[in-house]
Amino acid sequence: MKRVRDEITPEGDFRRQGNKISRRFGYGRGQIPVIPNRYRVIGLIGCGWNRRQRIVLRLTGLDQVVAIESVLGKTDAGWILDPEGLGKKFGYTHLVDFYRATDPEFSGRATSPAVIDEQTGKVVTNEYQTLTLDWETVWKPYHKQGAPDLYPDFLRPQIDLLNQQLFDDINNGTYKIIFSPRRDVAQAALDVFEARLAEINQRLENRRYLFGPYLTDSDARLFQTLAAYEVTYRPRVVKRVGHDVRHLWDYPHLWSYARQLFQTPGFIDDEELRALGFLPFDDGSYAYSFGYTTTTDTTEDNGPADRQAYYERWNEPADRSALTGSWEYSGPGTGGMDALWSFGDI
Repeated sequence: MKRVRDEITPEGDFRRQGNKISRRFGYGRGQIPVIPNRYRVIGLIGCGWNRRQRIVLRLTGLDQVVAIESVLGKTDAGWILDPEGLGKKFGYTHLVDFYRATDPEFSGRATSPAVIDEQTGKVVTNEYQTLTLDWETVWKPYHKQGAPDLYPDFLRPQIDLLNQQLFDDINNGTYKIIFSPRRDVAQAALDVFEARLAEINQRLENRRYLFGPYLTDSDARLFQTLAAYEVTYRPRVVKRVGHDVRHLWDYPHLWSYARQLFQTPGFIDDEELRALGFLPFDDGSYAYSFGYTTTTDTTEDNGPADRQAYYERWNEPADRSALTGSWEYSGPGTGGMDALWSFGDI
């Protein structure tokens, strides 16, 4: 089975594997049919690509027609399925079993999340990059009343371009730092990561969301990393580069924005609060790393030492509704570039 180390270039760069099953939901030939109560999203709660789906499903109300299931940990065979979950129906114990049912010759990493057809036990897609766009568009007939339009027509090119930047520099940027075997390459990735956070901090100085008054798919993508940063990523970043690095609260506008989303219904649930180390499990331990390991030794090596104070800090007031900045910005898609590129065609 392929492992993360197989995705390191000779120069020490982490180059994430592509997604193996990249079909799209839709109503055309060859697309995955849009059928409520037919599919299940299975993934690790500590996985940002998975939490991105969970956020969008909750915000749109699709969590009522698309099932959500979490893996329980990891062995050499991959992600462990809940013994009382969908795998029980098919006799599967690991997420990779769904992948092999789809392709008997599958040999890559069985990645999180995967969307499973509950009737066949096969993976219909693991393309997390465009999956939220499908939830937001072709699944719209099943959105709850009053659901936000996270991918409005007039902003789609700009959202696509910003999403690419968010993926390269922030979402995947943390992994470029953590997984690089070379400290100089890891430091270069950190420089880009912190520069991008600083730029977004400036963008959010007078804008409520990334696109001004509009809550969009891009906000869900940025939040997936922000919510996990202090516990999941930052301790490993510090260890990898060998020196202290900035906290989220060192970017005041970004920090206020992150708290605003944290306090917005749909952006995080109780299961995620525990998996990301905000709240303790029943035995009093806290999650660290990627959410499937726990510790009662909450030192700075495992994230914020005082987890209760950390949780309270995220709940400090963060009303940004008075900010009136425009959706327009000098970032990706300006100068007519939005007319030349499209990443999320529906």
